[in-house]
Formats: sequence, structure tokens, C-alpha cells
Amino acid sequence: MADPVKGRPTRRGRETLEAIDAAARKVIAEKGFLKMRVADILAEAGRSPASFYNYYDSKEALLERWARRFQDEARTRAQAGRQVAGREPRERVAASARAHWETYREWLAEMVGVFQLAMVNDDFAQVWDELCAEAIAGITEEVTRAQQRGYCPGVDPHLTATAIVGMMNMFSYEKLANGRAADVDDEACIATLTEIWYRAVYWRP
Repeated sequence: MADPVKGRPTRRGRETLEAIDAAARKVIAEKGFLKMRVADILAEAGRSPASFYNYYDSKEALLERWARRFQDEARTRAQAGRQVAGREPRERVAASARAHWETYREWLAEMVGVFQLAMVNDDFAQVWDELCAEAIAGITEEVTRAQQRGYCPGVDPHLTATAIVGMMNMFSYEKLANGRAADVDDEACIATLTEIWYRAVYWRP
């Protein structure tokens, strides 16, 4: 994806761009990306239509810019979560589940926007697939290693990883999207994701 922001903003331009982005994040968190209109962003930001279209051609262009930055951040956090975790399986799972949840919460507008737009836009479907593919690959390796130690015999590592990633994404969406994030118990949600993930892999007959 090419950078959709037109030119290099001046200091005042950067302030306007930041105001537009902040307003869009708030609207997406409350209404979702598909229901959001450019008019909603402008009303929240207190800016004119010219202010928006000076930087973005559409709300999709705005999300495109965000999505690139989010991909890098998600990749970095996932790798860090696996590296700092302890040697025990539950500690590794807990660290990874926390990294996923905290990244989803911090980048809620990006996650909701890309997820919703992926349903109707091929470019964003590819972005979503790439985000999920990295997480699936990491968990597939984990399941394979667990099987070498006698855990979860007979299960397909890739399918199991795909199911875990799907569960985490949908659970995070259900708990955080559409204005629900303020009322969520983060630690309870992370503990739930950890327990389900751990029990899905680290069991023996």
C-alpha cells in the first residue's frame, strides 16, 4: 500500500492531521468503521471538509495509512512477547495472550477498521490475512513443539493455531469494539484467553 497522506504537512498541518486521526479513532471505537462517515469525523474533530480532503481521499485512505503502521507494531509486540516469556508453557502462552490483547486494545481503531473492511475490500482482506498469518505461524510452531513432548497428539497444528487466532480476534472484537472497551476487565479477559489457549494445546490423553 502506498502512503495516502498527500505531501509533507506543515506544523499546523500535522496538528490538523492529528486531530482528524484522533477523531476518527473515537468514532470507529464507538460506531465501527463501516458505519463511520467522513462527516462524523469532521463533526468530532471540529474541522471543515477541506481539512480532511487535504490529507485523505477517503476514510479508506485514512485506514490504509494506519494499517501499515499497525502491522509493524503488531509484529514487534508478538516477537517481544515470545522472547521475554519464561520457559514454562503457561508463561509463554500468558505472555503471548497479553501481547495480543494489549495490542488489540491500543490499536482498536486499526483492528476494527481492517477487520470490517476486509469483508468488502480485497486489499484490506490481504492485510488482515497477513496479520493473522504471522500469529498462526508462531502458534503452529508452538503446537508442533508441544506434540514432540507428548501434548495434544493427533491434532493438526496449523488448524489448531488458526482456531486459536480466530478465537482471540473475535473475543477481543466482541469485548472491545462498538464502545464497550471502557467497561472491560482487562486482566480477566487476558486470563480467559490464556486458559483457553493453554488447555487447547497442553493436554495429554
